[in-house]
This record gives sequence, C-alpha cells and structure tokens, in this order.
Amino acid sequence: MSGERFTPSNAVASALADGRAVVALESTIITHGMPFPQNVETAVAVEEIVRSEGAVPATIAVLDGTLRVGLEANELDRLAQAKNVMKLSRADLAYAVAAGRTGSTTVAATMIAAYLAGVRVFATGGIGGVHRGAETSFDISADLEELAQTPVIVVSAGAKAILDLRKTMEVLETKGVPVVGYGTDEFPAFWSRRSGLPAPLRLDSAEAIAAFQRARQRMGIDGGMLIGNPLDEASEIPAETIGAWIGQALADAEAGGVSGKAVTPFLLQRIFELSDGRSLEANIALVKSNARLAARIAVALAQGDMREALSAR
Repeated sequence: MSGERFTPSNAVASALADGRAVVALESTIITHGMPFPQNVETAVAVEEIVRSEGAVPATIAVLDGTLRVGLEANELDRLAQAKNVMKLSRADLAYAVAAGRTGSTTVAATMIAAYLAGVRVFATGGIGGVHRGAETSFDISADLEELAQTPVIVVSAGAKAILDLRKTMEVLETKGVPVVGYGTDEFPAFWSRRSGLPAPLRLDSAEAIAAFQRARQRMGIDGGMLIGNPLDEASEIPAETIGAWIGQALADAEAGGVSGKAVTPFLLQRIFELSDGRSLEANIALVKSNARLAARIAVALAQGDMREALSAR
C-alpha cells in the first residue's frame, strides 16, 4: 500500500500490517489552527490519547514533497514551526508532492491520504462546509464533496460555527452523507454543544458506529460518514456568546478583503483574540475528545475484522 503514493511511519506500517487500529489526524490544525507552542503540545497530547485507547495515531502531512502517514516527534515539532506551509485540499495535494513542497492537510486531503493507506477513521476538530454568503460567493468547502465519495469515518465536533450550518447540513443530505450525532439528537456546532439543527441519525457507542459502517460496506454504499461529537459542557462556549465574536470576525474579514483559503485561519485567529483565548481552550478540548472517540471506533472496527477472520476459518 505504500511505495510512491505515501510513506508511513514505522508504527503506522506495523499497525496496518497487523490489522490493528489506526486513527488519521489532520495537520492543518498544527500549521493554521493554533499558535506555537500550543499547536505542537496539542498534537502530541492528541496522539497520546489515541495510543491510550489502543490505537496508533497517524498524523498526515506532506514534508518536502513526500506524503507522510504518521509523523515522528521531531517532525511534528518541525511542522509546528515551519513557515510558508501550504494548506492542502484535493485540488493541490498532488501539486505539493510533485513540487517538493511542505503542506498541511485539511479534512479533504487527510481523508484522501487515509484512504490510500487503508486507515478508516479520522479525528478532526470541525469540518469545512458552506460559508455564509455562499449564495453569492459560491464558497463551499471541498470537505463536503470528499465526505460524499471517500469511505472514511470523520469524527468531529460538527462543522465550524463560522459557517452557514443549515446550508452545510442540506448539502450533506443532498450528497447522501450519513450525519450521526454521538449521544445527541442535535448536531453540535464546534465550540458549542447545540446548533439548533437536528442530527439526522443518533448512535450512542463506538461499537454501534463501527457496526453501521460495516453494514454500509457490506451493502456496497460508497462515501464517508460524519460523526458529530459534542464538546463537554464544562468546555463549551454558549452559542450566543460565540455568535457575537463570529459576527465581529466576519465583519473584520470582509473589511480586510480576506478571501479563499485565508478566510478560516483569519476568522479563527480573530475569534481567539476577541475571546481572550477562550476559543483556543475549547478547540483543544474538542480535538482531544474527538481523538478519543475516533480511537474507540477504530478499535471496534479492528475487533470486528478479527471476529470475521476467526469465523471464516
């Protein structure tokens, strides 16, 4: 599965060869989502959470033109302090490889790399989606298209609250992406537990999520699955509070002419400033929570594979 397409770390290669649980982790949160040193500290902590649940972490990035599935500690630190890092999605992932560039992977690019490597579960913070004003700007994240076609379970705290969540949910429904609320009937809104939008499906355990995905595979249903894992009550920011900060950040982005891939990192940084760092604390908490759930799902999938193999003997 490796060779020219990607290079796994030793730990990831060994786990995949043995059929053990592996969890993909994105790298954009390291390069564009948090300041140094919180970015590398969070990355290391998230990887340790995955290990503590019995899975192997696979942080994904392009380093000097090589698609890496799993990074060593020194490589995480290097990426966290790197300058001029590309923010990669489906359109430019292969470009970074061909041009020998260094880039961090968004949800879409991480899903592509995970699927190439045979990794079935991916933990992120929040997915991209339909931006506010998309009816005139047509600004819609490639994450939604990737979820429709790439068979990877994506564990998130919902879609980023800076987006138009209602339109995002409509696009996911149109594309046939299963959206599952984990232990909740309401789709979470990243920093907040509640969005005011119902979760189309609900499952209350990692084992149930794994069983759902296995049923989809047996039926030949393509595409990924989005899990909405609400942030715990102690860490969340109430929707009305974060809403005011988002409104100010959006106004500042428009006034500054910020567009394209620069919008999300600008908004996250501006909300960090307006919240006196509270948004970053919540972001770190939700990423850790999502990693824990993703590891449990990956373990449940691996255990199911083992049971099937034993019964086939």
